[in-house]
Amino acid sequence: MSALLEVENLAKSYGGVHAVRGVSFALEPGEVVALIGPNGAGKSTCFNMLNGQIRPSAGKVRLDGHDMTGLGPPEVSRLGVGRTFQITATFATMTVRENVQVSLLAQAGRAFSPWRRLAAFAVDRATDLLELVGMAEAAARPAGELAYGDLKRLELAIALATSPRLLLMDEPTAGMAPGERIILMRLMAKLAKEKGIGVLFTEHDMDAVFEHATRVMVLDRGQLIATGTPALIREDATVKAVYLGEGLLYGEPGP
Repeated sequence: MSALLEVENLAKSYGGVHAVRGVSFALEPGEVVALIGPNGAGKSTCFNMLNGQIRPSAGKVRLDGHDMTGLGPPEVSRLGVGRTFQITATFATMTVRENVQVSLLAQAGRAFSPWRRLAAFAVDRATDLLELVGMAEAAARPAGELAYGDLKRLELAIALATSPRLLLMDEPTAGMAPGERIILMRLMAKLAKEKGIGVLFTEHDMDAVFEHATRVMVLDRGQLIATGTPALIREDATVKAVYLGEGLLYGEPGP
């Protein structure tokens, strides 16, 4: 199987500070890959370069062989990259369905205007996406009334509205109750397998990482120090040495 995402020697520097240094990896369709590491390791910077929010200082990013290095978020999205964020970003006064419809509008290349009625736009598609994430019954509710776990599922539906081939998920279970975490991660893994979506996610919850990732990459001080199956990463001597005492692999995350 050919790689969906190819990252080659990706780097980002701020003056003399090297946030990301020479990161290279590939990700295949349907693969669920976790990118882990302590705070300040460079995970968010790496994600922001893949998403187009930050321009790399060096390196290449390819999606299905197409160079998307340095493109902005709208162009990256149109190429087939979706993203969810650690802190949910939804329109609180809009209904759950309308939030998804706004994303569908953007994907169709049509700008949203508060004077444009959303009621008739892509209703069936929006409903299907909400059904997919288990939120169809809440379609008419204002997003501001949702519990945090439901907001995370809504955000996933919004990301799926872009028809992504690659889904970037930044701390998808942050702030969620344990039961909600399990539901969301199982849904994410199911979608990746059934729809062939490549998933790259960052996460501090190691139970979620080791249960759902097909492969784990460990970032430290901007560099990848280990990559492999969850079982291999658990026993990797370098990973153990780097994170000894921080609890990142055995228990709760450190500060």
